Amino acid sequence: MQATAYTYDPETRTGSVLLDDGTPVDFGSQAFDAGGLRLLRPGQRVRIEGTGEGAELRITLVTLQTF
Repeated sequence: MQATAYTYDPETRTGSVLLDDGTPVDFGSQAFDAGGLRLLRPGQRVRIEGTGEGAELRITLVTLQTF
């Protein structure tokens, strides 16, 4: 699934993304660390993986979107 980075705190390695429908979804440091990233800038396109759907979506991986 793709999303756009919305917020990111480099000290806690947590943040949020916006899904393509505009829904914000938070992610924790474990999801950020799983993607192997060092930093994330708001506006970057990212690939996310998660469990659940809708309001129950929990992000388990955040990484850069590559084509």
